Amino acid sequence: MILRLADCPPQPWKNGLGRTREIAIEPAGAGMDDFLWRVSVAEVDSAAPFSAFPGIDRQIVLLDGAGFTMTLDDGRTHALTTPCAPFAFPGEARVEVALAGGPTRDFNLMLRRGRVRGGIEVWREAGPYPTDAATVLVYCARGTIDGADGTLQAGDAWQRCSPAVLTLRPGALALAVRVEDVA
Repeated sequence: MILRLADCPPQPWKNGLGRTREIAIEPAGAGMDDFLWRVSVAEVDSAAPFSAFPGIDRQIVLLDGAGFTMTLDDGRTHALTTPCAPFAFPGEARVEVALAGGPTRDFNLMLRRGRVRGGIEVWREAGPYPTDAATVLVYCARGTIDGADGTLQAGDAWQRCSPAVLTLRPGALALAVRVEDVA
């Protein structure tokens, strides 16, 4: 199934200090307190702190813009300034943000700790990519991707209904979200 970012209305962050577009959530219709996993694209245009998500493992990827520096409450800092380089951090961490330039957009994966585990793989080379049961979503960050359900343009995502083969055209870049139950 193809999901178009343009069809995902902007919503306020959990803390109300920013905007995000939820692409997919499992189970469907879950809320912030009971999802297993969630994928969204956030717009960061000010130095607002991130929302707290206790019990959630988070991964973030810069999509557009100069990015920002994240300062976590344990004293670590991370410059999220390289596009399409995933960074993982605990959802309960207090995260302050300092923009490196103007507004940015980032891709977010949230996983309910102890129930599921997973991550984001970056697909950079043109060609076919077979998916498996753990590949729950593929986001087209750049270029175009062909699949049995149609063509994905930048900002579109493919959500797995069954395993498939997705083909990246030259110049395309994809973020593949893998999620598995914790045994």
